[in-house]
Amino acid sequence: MADKRDYYEVLGVPKTATDAELKKAYRVLAKKYHPDANPGDKEAEAKFKEASEAYAVLSDPDKRAKYDQFGHAAFDGSAGGQAYDFNMDDIFGSMGDIFGDLFGGGRSRARSNGPMQGANVRASVRVTFEEAAFGCEKELDITLKDECTSCHGTGAKPGTSPVQCAKCGGKGQIVYTQQSLFGMVRNVTTCPECGGKGTVVKDKCPDCHGTGYIANRKKIQVTIPAGIDNGQSIRIRGKGEPGTNGGPRGDLLVEVIVSPSPVFAREDYNVFSNVSISFADAALGNEIRIKTIDGEVLYDVKPGTQSGTRVRLKGKGIPSLRDSKLRGDHYVTLNVKIPEKMTSEQKEALRTYDALMRGENPSDGTEGSSTKKKRGLFK
Repeated sequence: MADKRDYYEVLGVPKTATDAELKKAYRVLAKKYHPDANPGDKEAEAKFKEASEAYAVLSDPDKRAKYDQFGHAAFDGSAGGQAYDFNMDDIFGSMGDIFGDLFGGGRSRARSNGPMQGANVRASVRVTFEEAAFGCEKELDITLKDECTSCHGTGAKPGTSPVQCAKCGGKGQIVYTQQSLFGMVRNVTTCPECGGKGTVVKDKCPDCHGTGYIANRKKIQVTIPAGIDNGQSIRIRGKGEPGTNGGPRGDLLVEVIVSPSPVFAREDYNVFSNVSISFADAALGNEIRIKTIDGEVLYDVKPGTQSGTRVRLKGKGIPSLRDSKLRGDHYVTLNVKIPEKMTSEQKEALRTYDALMRGENPSDGTEGSSTKKKRGLFK
């Protein structure tokens, strides 16, 4: 027991810590080292269990009093007490409020052979930019499990029934004792023989091969809500895997993949695009057509508009997921297009314009030296 860390040290609190301080310290460690946040990290898992065990003792007034008096010996039998019956399921059940705060739902666990909800099924659906903006209906072709009609989900051959598991006595769990952080402790694990069901199938159903389920191809209608963005998921309740021992079905989680648009880009609920305008339109102003997700709209370009000017079309963006009446804006960058090829008449006209802008009179045949030098640029 010499290598066992002090529980207060594990949580990083003084021995005078209040219940609120203990809970706060444990929440920080649980969030940091929880297996869901560190999949496959054995070191994080060990630290999570160590913190959970420390909190399980210190959050219990009776256990804390014994620990403060006898230390770790209070739970290994050497101080005259009994070995502590440590079960992680009990800890999770007693701390459901903590895990509800951290992970958005209680984490109390049902007995292995009790009703359990089925696993969630993940799928994906592809939509266009406009379909994501305004919503649509999509049909998803997916394989789901259904209860076998021959054995009605028991997995046993028609005319027979599952029998009680001899290994666990129908409890679905195996209790064993081993040396742990608490000394000699009793642990509870799922029965490997029956998988926690408490029963085993001797004669398997020939249709489902003892699984109790048949895989069927189904078509599921998915409603894509207006305003959904790339990578977001839609939850369809009760369309996942069947539950066990009478538990409800899991959910179907459909990830939405939005195809890029050749015209529009999106940021939150705002839309962005680029529009090319002529030099004349930029200099003199003009009414132009701008393509939006609602169709084309007319916009008055102001005289003297510079290339790269960004204008806002209010309320022409993406509808909000929470309230479709609220919409983002459409931002349009106006780029002055420079012609790559020009006729001789166009070049001459541009030279005339250039001379006039310099205060020269092109009709008298005189040109400034600067104009002569740059003349080759228009040839």
